[in-house]
Amino acid sequence: MKLSEYLTALTNTQSIEELWDMHTRKMATYGFDRLLYGFTRYRSGNSLGDPEDYVVLSNHDPEYTDVFMGQGLYFHAPMVRWVLENEGACSWNIIPKMSDSGALSESERKVIAFNQSKKVLAGYSISFRSISPRTKGAIALTARPDMPQDEVDAMWARHGDDILVINNVAHLKIMTLPYSGPGRQLTKRQREALEWVGDGKTTQDIALLMGLTSATVEKHLRLARESLNVETTAQAVLKAALQNQMFVMEV
Repeated sequence: MKLSEYLTALTNTQSIEELWDMHTRKMATYGFDRLLYGFTRYRSGNSLGDPEDYVVLSNHDPEYTDVFMGQGLYFHAPMVRWVLENEGACSWNIIPKMSDSGALSESERKVIAFNQSKKVLAGYSISFRSISPRTKGAIALTARPDMPQDEVDAMWARHGDDILVINNVAHLKIMTLPYSGPGRQLTKRQREALEWVGDGKTTQDIALLMGLTSATVEKHLRLARESLNVETTAQAVLKAALQNQMFVMEV
């Protein structure tokens, strides 16, 4: 498949799952058999926001992600530091250089040791251009364990421009697709109630429009707030909109 044909197919995907399946298979053709994508809309200072609000996609073994993400090792990863300070693509060949220069903290050295134990040895990181000071997206492309970094760098010299374009398009597409994280998907009724609130309707208006009692509408809005982990309905509308969970077409 030509690059233009692949990008067209990628932009026509209708779900995160469909896009991620396509993307992981495509990256594997370049030798990157394990990917870890992350995006936040809640960056502030040194904080990346609540981890439960991140968009995280990975095909790593859970034994890796449960520790790297679940136990917060990512926050001390040298390449995460790089993506927070830079934009574009970076070879992991800078890690030995950072180590030799004494630029790594003890926490960062522990992350490197953990990665080595899980055969996360060579690869590239891509830091996407932020759309606002509060957003940040990046992807770590881990090469097959049998590919040393110099081989990865040689491959990147040949195909790096294409890989960068593919990942940028995938990132931009991900930001348009509904994503709620595990167990935080709104029901159809909860989404409909929030959509009417977003249109400026009162609870009484919504009850009439949905053919429900006001108490039932309030129940749907309360459950939506709980699902989105916010305190007010206004916050729920904003968060659902940011997660592309509102005004979505049924497929």
